[in-house]
Amino acid sequence: MQREDSYSSVSTTLAPLQNRAFRAIWSATQISSLGWLVQTTAISWLMATISPSDLMVALVQASSTLPAFFLSILAGAIADSFSRRGVMLAGHCLIALASATLAIAVALGFVSPWLILGLGFLAGCGFALNDPAWHASVGDILEKRDIPAAVTLMSVGYNIVRSIGPALGGLILAFLGPLAAFVLAAMSDLVPLTAVARSKWYMRPSPLPRERITTAIHDGLRFSAISSEIRAAILRGTLFGLASISILALLPLIVRDRLVSGPIVYGTLLAAFGIGAFSAGLCSNYMRRIMSRDQLLAAPSTACAICCLTLALTSSLPFAAVALAIGGAGWLLTWTGIDVAIQLSSPRWVVGRTLSIYYALSYGGMAAGSWIWGSVAQNYSLTVAFEGAATVLLLVAAAAFVLPIELWEETEQGSSEFVAPSLALDLKPRSGPIVVKADYLITEHNLDAFLDCMRERRRVQSRAGARNWTLQRSLQTPSLWTETYWTPTWVDYLRLNHRLTAGDREVGLRLAALHDGDLPPEPMLSIERGTGAARSRSQPIPRISRP
Repeated sequence: MQREDSYSSVSTTLAPLQNRAFRAIWSATQISSLGWLVQTTAISWLMATISPSDLMVALVQASSTLPAFFLSILAGAIADSFSRRGVMLAGHCLIALASATLAIAVALGFVSPWLILGLGFLAGCGFALNDPAWHASVGDILEKRDIPAAVTLMSVGYNIVRSIGPALGGLILAFLGPLAAFVLAAMSDLVPLTAVARSKWYMRPSPLPRERITTAIHDGLRFSAISSEIRAAILRGTLFGLASISILALLPLIVRDRLVSGPIVYGTLLAAFGIGAFSAGLCSNYMRRIMSRDQLLAAPSTACAICCLTLALTSSLPFAAVALAIGGAGWLLTWTGIDVAIQLSSPRWVVGRTLSIYYALSYGGMAAGSWIWGSVAQNYSLTVAFEGAATVLLLVAAAAFVLPIELWEETEQGSSEFVAPSLALDLKPRSGPIVVKADYLITEHNLDAFLDCMRERRRVQSRAGARNWTLQRSLQTPSLWTETYWTPTWVDYLRLNHRLTAGDREVGLRLAALHDGDLPPEPMLSIERGTGAARSRSQPIPRISRP
């Protein structure tokens, strides 16, 4: 079911804060984000002062975003397979370790461009672990109707801090020096650690054994690749990150070379970016009422393109601040919309993995964009870099009409409806492969509807774990159609059926209505058996590997 209304039709913006666990972690995250933004401001400016390379300055952004490209998919599989709360704690520990090490290094006077980038990479590893687990936990902590409001609150909260943190960082740099900024950041990282450690929430346990990490990653990749709405969201997020990161990556160079100013101006401009994002969050409900979905998907990228073009052409501080406010609004609306789309399009069993794949590719796009636009600025000019980024952003805006994102797809998981069939053989969890067949009697009158339904059936079964799905028609009895697929093991067959959502099961009901037999179609289960070596009857049924 799709809904065109604003978030207010689902949940009021502040409703998630009534939940104690969400409120505690959300509030602690804002404090930690404040310290991180102060630290990022100090790092970027410190790099601009100790390194003459424009590329090294741009790589400050890349160092903290690149780990998400390498580790997020693994982190998402871990978040879906283990305690998401424990994964969040591990991520925050890495962030705190990186901040504390940087503060100690600056205090001892041992600081270099590569040390800054290395510790930024370590902190990025912590974010890569924490972010998928935290965003996936929102659906565990809150009711589904509150998820859009929660995601908006998380983005708006960060951008409230963004409007304060950079300016505070600039003041601390100007009056107290970088060491004070790094000490503040290290202390702020202890707050979310405490909040997560003290908060507990219920997560429905799975009745099945835990998946192997490699299998979990494979299943997450397959689900994302088959789901058109998730595929479109991830692709657009990657392209947007590639182009829009130019705003933040090259801003220190704008301040240093174009405006000929210092850290206070740099912090002020970052605050303008945050104010624009915060304002967009407050107005998002109204914007969703007055704009169509396609317009709302295209407008944020256009806003960021306008920001890039203005920064390319102006040397005026007021114009630059206004441009960054517009860019911040586009930044928040894009990332919030994509995050919500993926959350609501993903069942709980895979949401950590779909979010992590999205983070991996979007952060990878931002890391690549930081390097690309930094190289263009170094080899050509800042103007050329921003004009190139604006061109890509306009193409991303146009892609909204080619790759639309369905924002409101209902995907409630329906595992409680499945009852494992009784078997005449004593199968072990690793017994397999399991072959599943179902026969349908279809009249010519219902044939087109049946084939349309089977196309949807293939999609939902394959993304839940079915392998080698096929549909055959009998040559002797043309009205007889057979659906066939297999799973590697018996537990994989059980896991597939537990993963099917209410919408997925509705496809099966439509197929049953088209069936012309006296009894509804029932799946016939069998196990493959090799014929190579003889075995005694007392030997257990082996698992047969597939190439």
